[in-house]
Amino acid sequence: MPEGRSPSIARRLPPSEATGRWTGARHGLAKAYGQTDLIVLGVGVMIGAGIFSLAGRQAATMAGPGVILSFMIAGITSLLVAFCIAELSSAMPASGSAYTFTYVIFGEVWAWIVGWALVMELLLAAAVVARAWSLYAAQMLADLGVRIPEPFSGVIGQVEGFDLFTLIILVLLTGVVALGARIGLRALWIIVVAKLLAIGAVIVVGALHFDEGNLVAIPAPSSPIETAAGTLDSPLLGMVFGQTTAFGWFGIFAAAATITFAYIGFDVVATAAEEAEDAPRSVPKGIIRSLVATTVIYIAVAVVMVGMTPYEKIDTTAPLASAFRQAGEGFMVHVINIGAVLGLTTVILVLLVGLTRVVFSMARDGLFPRPLAKINRSYHSPIRATLIIGAAAILLAEFVPVLTLEPLVVIGALFTFLAVAAGVIRMRRTMPALPRGFRTPLYPYVPIASILATLWLMVNLQVITWLYFIAWMAFGVLVYLLYGRRKSVLGGGQPPLVPVDLKGRHRR
Repeated sequence: MPEGRSPSIARRLPPSEATGRWTGARHGLAKAYGQTDLIVLGVGVMIGAGIFSLAGRQAATMAGPGVILSFMIAGITSLLVAFCIAELSSAMPASGSAYTFTYVIFGEVWAWIVGWALVMELLLAAAVVARAWSLYAAQMLADLGVRIPEPFSGVIGQVEGFDLFTLIILVLLTGVVALGARIGLRALWIIVVAKLLAIGAVIVVGALHFDEGNLVAIPAPSSPIETAAGTLDSPLLGMVFGQTTAFGWFGIFAAAATITFAYIGFDVVATAAEEAEDAPRSVPKGIIRSLVATTVIYIAVAVVMVGMTPYEKIDTTAPLASAFRQAGEGFMVHVINIGAVLGLTTVILVLLVGLTRVVFSMARDGLFPRPLAKINRSYHSPIRATLIIGAAAILLAEFVPVLTLEPLVVIGALFTFLAVAAGVIRMRRTMPALPRGFRTPLYPYVPIASILATLWLMVNLQVITWLYFIAWMAFGVLVYLLYGRRKSVLGGGQPPLVPVDLKGRHRR
């Protein structure tokens, strides 16, 4: 049996097969992204809920003005991971991101587990953000004095149940992704520029009302959490050690774990590696630069928000808007609403792009049904995978109370971060000669620090989140045993795809 086709449960994908076999093939993706495009892609997916709602909720309920430090902690942790992802993506510029890295470094079983976590993270994130988009769009119309017709008033801007705006945005953006990367990229550029202008206005106007006295209480005085000790709503670390307080340093770190949701997406840039020009160099730069820019913007907005309003007076339903209302800047509410709608639009768009690429890669390797790996010749995109993902996101957003499952997105992302950081250490030991366009600085300290920081954030998540995650992963293992293990290309379940150029000629 040829090398790499072993039926062993530990079979690994050779590095040369991770990328080289797909260049110009029917099952390969066309080049679409330049270096600046990748930065826009990262900023597009990261800047959204973290600015317009998450920061205020965590400041009011968990961290106080120390939410600024929470953003710094989450940002530094993300940057450590970003260095690791940058190295792996420069060595293996494939659309599968952490899934493909794990397949090459650790083997098929671990690759499936990481891929399954990525599917949960990105699919649930798209559904969560789509539902949040509907809430902001409805609020924007209300603040503008636009009255929703009576027949639609009960199906627009709903927290749970059927929601028309959620359906519309997911259908629209699924169509944009299906039409190809270039069309989506043009739309992304326009929307990202518009939302950055809105955020710039928030920072400038908010700075005029800054009161440094609101930042004195860092950390804010600790207070008991309302839920009883040992309940499923307690952070795992708090339940183990009996810590059940909000605010203080414990609150700052607990908020940092939740705020990681705001940074999720920089790893999605790696899923565009197969479509990027000069990927070994452009992708690492796109990941790191977009993350640094986003971190600076997040911290600036957090400083302005808690500087404008004492954290005890922040309205958790509309934190940033309420802060400007209290400052007498009612007009900024409209700017915030428009910025939120635009920001969340790009988040959904890039999440769908990233998830499509992960599913496409897993199908190409036989772990998902093979038809999902087919590229449409007219649009040069995996339309089948895109439409199925869009349908799944719609069903999830419409029939599951996804806003309560937001922490699941975080734990899924953190789990993949662990795999990436560990992957750098193993790759340096087992594949030292593998060419790469970027190397993680201060090795091995950065990967080790990344693992420790990620674990710290994970244990600050709620017990119920851990239970849901374990159940999802257990289901994933069952799916692999019943389908993936038998159908995998490396396991001999299906023949390898034959590279074909866009004119239909077999390549040798």
